[in-house]
Amino acid sequence: MPGTSSTTASAVEGSPAGSPAGGGRPVRVGVVTVAHGRHEHLRHQHRALARSDRLPDDYVVVAMGDPEITSRVVHGLPSRVVPVAVPPDGRLPLAAARNRGGREVIQRGADVVVFLDVDCLPGRELVAAYADAAQRGAGVLWSGPVTYLPPGRGGADLDRLDELDDPHPARPAPARGELVTGADPDLFWSLSFAVSAEGWTRVGGFCEDYAGYGGEDTDFGRSAVAAGLDLGWVGGARAYHQHHPVESPPVRHLDDILRNGALFHERWGEWPMRGWLMAFEEQGLVRRTADGWERA
Repeated sequence: MPGTSSTTASAVEGSPAGSPAGGGRPVRVGVVTVAHGRHEHLRHQHRALARSDRLPDDYVVVAMGDPEITSRVVHGLPSRVVPVAVPPDGRLPLAAARNRGGREVIQRGADVVVFLDVDCLPGRELVAAYADAAQRGAGVLWSGPVTYLPPGRGGADLDRLDELDDPHPARPAPARGELVTGADPDLFWSLSFAVSAEGWTRVGGFCEDYAGYGGEDTDFGRSAVAAGLDLGWVGGARAYHQHHPVESPPVRHLDDILRNGALFHERWGEWPMRGWLMAFEEQGLVRRTADGWERA
């Protein structure tokens, strides 16, 4: 891939996972998932995490306006739930929820923070692979390949996830055991990523001016670069996205996309999500202006 460098894990500078993180203690990994609904997907994720080669030391679910999500223990792996209120306008506070989860696990001593979308099942190696990468490259924002599963596959396939491996073609997908650095920050996505506690603090978390659907993850990738972090991909951090119905383009999120897109333009001088915006334009839902797009 142009503009990227590929290497084995041993070539990335830093301390290997499992080595002391400071003061002689072992490296601690916290996993954060933000959720609103998708309870069955969340249960499958918990089961998959509990089968990991390397269990997380902390697992926090940030429940956005969803009191039905409660703490539970699966195969010895506990989760804890942190509630976050949804504002009256109904826009899910995705950025604020991720920041709350990041703070929670770091305050409990996490050296590495792994973020998983509620729909994502972690492969057995994911936690260990992210822990290793983040310890070797503490100044890198790491992502992992994600396979979109077809309908009917997911929770019943935890023993066979590797057989379903087919990473999304629009993102890097290095082989297991391989790390890629120097990646395009605009290819960062929040489905599955990890960062050292040091790196998270340097970035300052997600911009909480974003609300609702779209833009906050691309902004985070740009913010990471602005804070001096590199962008990388971890071949061993495979995840599997459980199927759910989607709308393409996501018309029901049109107002959020316009609002967040305008905010991104104000912060970075260009519009994100251009493919969706052009699709909306073709449908007559938006029109171009001197600064970008607005409702038609």
